[in-house]
Amino acid sequence: MVKKKLVLTFINKGGKKSSLSIDDPKEDVTQEQVKAVMDDIVAKNIFNTNGGDLVKVDSARIVQTDTTEFEYAD
Repeated sequence: MVKKKLVLTFINKGGKKSSLSIDDPKEDVTQEQVKAVMDDIVAKNIFNTNGGDLVKVDSARIVQTDTTEFEYAD
């Protein structure tokens, strides 16, 4: 089973990295769309973290995991 998630990483007021994960992003999402959303999150001060408000965009990536499960009879 293959799973994808979009990981958005920001810098908070305390200078630490803080990430937000979104499961199953659109297949055709672009770098420009992601950056625009991240800029909007920072500008509108939508989220707060233990280290304070998000103040800067750091990075974004799509993480894909491929899991193989083994089943065993009892």
